[in-house]
Amino acid sequence: MSQEKSPANEGDVVEVIIEGVEVTALRYFHDDRGWLSEVFRNDELSVVPAMAYVSETHPGVARGPHEHRDQTDIFIFMGPSTFRMYLWDNRPGGPTEGRKMRFDVGVDRPTRVVVPPGVVHAYKNIGSGQGLVLNCPDQLYAGEGRKEPVDEIRWEEDTSGRFSLD
Repeated sequence: MSQEKSPANEGDVVEVIIEGVEVTALRYFHDDRGWLSEVFRNDELSVVPAMAYVSETHPGVARGPHEHRDQTDIFIFMGPSTFRMYLWDNRPGGPTEGRKMRFDVGVDRPTRVVVPPGVVHAYKNIGSGQGLVLNCPDQLYAGEGRKEPVDEIRWEEDTSGRFSLD
């Protein structure tokens, strides 16, 4: 018999204050074999994934900040660690330009985060163990056959402090 279980922190709703960003709590469906979680359904997404990859991040390590001109990222945080997600709206003239979001996701709060183009993003493993992140972007990395420029603007070396991870 399948039994639905909500995330541990389901009551903690992330207030989305950046246009186009989507934050969705994911659910576990437990049975005597283990669990299953739907990470996305095409009838629930605003974009269509073109590929998927998994990355492992060591404790205390951050990935980003960076942004994309055309690509939308669909991040899935399920654990086995906890991540702090950072988002900054870097779209000049947009209705939410300059807004910043910061929230925790992962093992105790399985979450899907959709990040549209022009939103600078980073995440940091704030847990004590290795963390896995699944990304299902709507563009192929380096295009068809990996022959096009990579759609990425890196901000890791920016010294202005506007995209700092605190």
